[in-house]
Amino acid sequence: MPEAEDATRRTMLAGERTELAWWRTGLAALAVALGVGRVIPALDSSLVEWPYVALGAGFAAYGIALICFGSFRARRVGEAVGAGGFARQPPSASIALAAAGAVLGLATAVLIVLS
Repeated sequence: MPEAEDATRRTMLAGERTELAWWRTGLAALAVALGVGRVIPALDSSLVEWPYVALGAGFAAYGIALICFGSFRARRVGEAVGAGGFARQPPSASIALAAAGAVLGLATAVLIVLS
């Protein structure tokens, strides 16, 4: 059936676009990590450096987690679509990534207010 093949093709391509979105978001977090952990402390030598380095390391870990999870998720979805099924995103992963992002955002806000 041509319609079924076309739907599978569209679904696979959508999965690839979603994987790339996870990678872009992870790379953006890595860029923030570099900016917060290295660039900002280099701009002002009077700053206490360790909070910026710690926050930068947190953003780096978050970026790596996003890239890895996006790749893992894309593989699971591709396998499920190939088998004619559906792969739900684990709620625990969504909660963990959202919580990590919220903690990093809150830490950033605190660092901005206290600096």
